[in-house]
Amino acid sequence: MRFAHILSDGADDPRLVLVDGDRATIVADLFDGAPSRLQNLIEGGQVMLDRVRDAAVGAPAVALKDAAFASAILSHPVTIAIGLNYAAHSSELGLKADAAPTVFTLWPGSLSGHRQTTSWPRSLSQAVDYEAELGVIIGTAARDVSREDALDHVWGYTVVNDITARDIQFSEAQWSRCKSFDGFTPTGPFVVTADEIPEPQDLHIWTVLDGQTVQDASTGQMIHPVEKLVSYLSRSATLLPGTLISTGSPGGAGYSRDPQIFLRDRSTVTVGIDGIGELTTFCRITE
Repeated sequence: MRFAHILSDGADDPRLVLVDGDRATIVADLFDGAPSRLQNLIEGGQVMLDRVRDAAVGAPAVALKDAAFASAILSHPVTIAIGLNYAAHSSELGLKADAAPTVFTLWPGSLSGHRQTTSWPRSLSQAVDYEAELGVIIGTAARDVSREDALDHVWGYTVVNDITARDIQFSEAQWSRCKSFDGFTPTGPFVVTADEIPEPQDLHIWTVLDGQTVQDASTGQMIHPVEKLVSYLSRSATLLPGTLISTGSPGGAGYSRDPQIFLRDRSTVTVGIDGIGELTTFCRITE
């Protein structure tokens, strides 16, 4: 199943929809007490998911063609990001990939949606970069789970662009601020339930910036695969339902290119993962 948050009929409040091709069913209209956000759906467990699936059969649908998308993830517990999880990316940044995952968090205000505009002041950063990443969404609370059981706690997957101000990244000891500007974490447009992605380590992941393919890789190149990340993170703290784990970016970052390529005023960047979707962001730089 495939879900998204859309802004329809000029509404300011995102609505959860079940997506089928180019049509979408508004979940909250299916029955009394139906979830209006993905977080509510996840917290409802398998029983709620089954009820939504059954109620959607034959229900009215709206066209997605002209819909505006909000972040695929909203009102969730936390976004946990993983750094240096592809050897090519850590090497191109001149950083060492440690035996243990590099972990940091992203601030809630950084979330953005498909085909939304992300802007930042030129005075704050002139070295803003793209990073295509697989997003993993926890479905059931995970505490000290084994690698063998880790994927049983995954509800679904989405696409993340972990936009990064490189100049700030390399001037500070931590990475949360450089990746948490408003709009720096676009997600979506869709969340795909885990049953549709039987092998998260066999997905084509890519980025196109202003018409040029700049990242082209496989999630199979991760140093720490999804099952290891979920198990590792769950050792120290319970991963709550709805937690988003952004699993790191492959090689091809603009920072490492010669000449370097950064997001410019009026750039368009699309990151995608086969089987999940394509996520586009429009860029604006203010004075």
